[in-house]
Amino acid sequence: MRYLITLFLSLALLITAGCGFRLQGTTQIPEELKTLRLSSGDPYGPLARAIRHQLRLNNVNLIDENLQNVPILKIVGSSENTKTVSIYQYGKSAEKQLNFWFSAQIILFKGTVYPIKTRVERAFFDNPLETLAKDAESELVKQEMREQAARQLIRKLLIVHSTIQNEPEGSVVVEKALSVDSE
Repeated sequence: MRYLITLFLSLALLITAGCGFRLQGTTQIPEELKTLRLSSGDPYGPLARAIRHQLRLNNVNLIDENLQNVPILKIVGSSENTKTVSIYQYGKSAEKQLNFWFSAQIILFKGTVYPIKTRVERAFFDNPLETLAKDAESELVKQEMREQAARQLIRKLLIVHSTIQNEPEGSVVVEKALSVDSE
């Protein structure tokens, strides 16, 4: 019986290793983007913290010095808005949709710029009788949206890598919008 369990566990390990199984939330970051400098107008804001956290989870080395040969991940801007999706019979908002956009740039040391744009949308119910609870829920949803946008940014680094590989030597500044919508 013991050998049978060992055999099944070994077989499961070989199957998951052979198919490329990885833990969710990690991305194989390209070697040329393993060291970055993060630039933001609000370096301690919630979006910058979420991006910094995702970069560290994916083993990206963040440096503070302004070195010449290190790519820069620059957070250009972000915005969010709220729309009413449905209303109660008496005219109060019943469901709201939150939209979060943010844009960033990867700036390589040779002057090439790769813009990255993401958008995340979420809906939540708006109970007018529980004002404090809906404010707390709204903040929680906004934080989750920032984290999802940061995960999308990490995945977009793979597209930047493939664009770098396909770019001819000696090319000048390239600006291709790399955008992704919510999942």
